[in-house]
Amino acid sequence: MSNPIRFGVLGGAQFALNHMARAIHEAEGAEFTALATSSMAKAAPFQAFCPGLKVFTDYDAMLASDEIDAVYIPLPNHMHVEWSLKALAAGKHVLCEKPIAMKAAEIDALIAKRDETGLLAAEAFMIVHHPQWARVKEMLAAGEIGDLIRVDVAFSFDNPDLDNIRNKPGTGGGAMGDIGVYAIGSVRFATGQEPEAITSANITYENGVDVTSAFTARFAGFDYSAYVSMRMSPFQEVRFHGRRGVITVKTPFNAGTYGSAEVQIRAANGVTRIETFPTVRQYVVQVENFVHSARDGADYPWSLENARGTQAVIDAVFDADQG
Repeated sequence: MSNPIRFGVLGGAQFALNHMARAIHEAEGAEFTALATSSMAKAAPFQAFCPGLKVFTDYDAMLASDEIDAVYIPLPNHMHVEWSLKALAAGKHVLCEKPIAMKAAEIDALIAKRDETGLLAAEAFMIVHHPQWARVKEMLAAGEIGDLIRVDVAFSFDNPDLDNIRNKPGTGGGAMGDIGVYAIGSVRFATGQEPEAITSANITYENGVDVTSAFTARFAGFDYSAYVSMRMSPFQEVRFHGRRGVITVKTPFNAGTYGSAEVQIRAANGVTRIETFPTVRQYVVQVENFVHSARDGADYPWSLENARGTQAVIDAVFDADQG
């Protein structure tokens, strides 16, 4: 059996505790080896499910360790590029939370460092690792709903806590960075197309961050409409409307927590079939795909170039806002 990829987690973020650190611990071929945090109180719940976990009180010390092969970075958004570059320079593979950068141009330095080192560097865009999105992509490519005419995306939750980093401009907060990446990246992934133009954008700000954004775009073959919000009741759905049918992804982003992974395909004659994916754990699959790519050279489904493409669209939405 090949040696496991030994992961260090950079920071004791709640998301890492609840999702990604556990996924690393459970994924085949991965080993949750170390955590870097200055707070032993934050380290304790990680050690509870991973006995023997090594804790570093200094980020740089963990990066310098020979016991670490890869680093998962769940730090606040504005720190992603800096610490991804430091990890690559230290000879570690990098899996960094989204958005991996605050501007598309910032990703160029990561691409250059990845190419220089030959290491794997990727944004943790977990949905592309879920088989429901592979199926949607396959069905669209096969023309199962005929010519695609329109795509509609909705993603919202309610987070009024101004102490949360998502509501702080200094930490790269805002709805577009946090969940706009899903509204845009999922459609780019599924269709393989890029928007030709942002045709409208309306962004609402509170406390210096964007909290609700509604925007439209024109792709080569279809119209696109989306809204994302941190001030609305939780909801998520993606709908692909074609000439001969409609594909609806009922839990497109938080499969297993918001709801069950389910893809509905309704034909023009009203006949509907449903494909479900009840046992898939997308965070675990993401880690296993990362391991196969870093260790075995397998293709990885979401490159830095893919992440840059999504961030470029986000940049364009901000530029198009008329507010």
